[in-house]
Amino acid sequence: MLKLTYTESSFDLECITLALEEWVAQRVILALRVGQSLCIEPSTASFLLPVDLPGVEVLRSEVKRDDREIIALCACDGEYMEVTLRGSWLSVSSKDSVGVFVTTMSDRAEFFLHKLWQEAQSCASVMSE
Repeated sequence: MLKLTYTESSFDLECITLALEEWVAQRVILALRVGQSLCIEPSTASFLLPVDLPGVEVLRSEVKRDDREIIALCACDGEYMEVTLRGSWLSVSSKDSVGVFVTTMSDRAEFFLHKLWQEAQSCASVMSE
């Protein structure tokens, strides 16, 4: 399962070994125990990846191979492509921009996408230094 955590100033992408349903069930139980509202709804999440990352072509072929349409790629410009994922948004309210997005696809695709995202983050931190 992939988990994207959105905060007010950034987001983080994690690859988690729990099944999506198990993770959501645990999150619901936590919300009940602490008395917090929890909204869960189908949604999409998007982020950018540099088009020149090693492995982007492999990602493109993985997307073409998967017929469930969970992941889509779109060219933004000459430097970046947008990765859009279908899954579920969990937050305090449906209008909240802070929350967690979760999705599931093949283990291989999840691992590979997470690896590409990590490489993009390390490239960005090197460029900012």
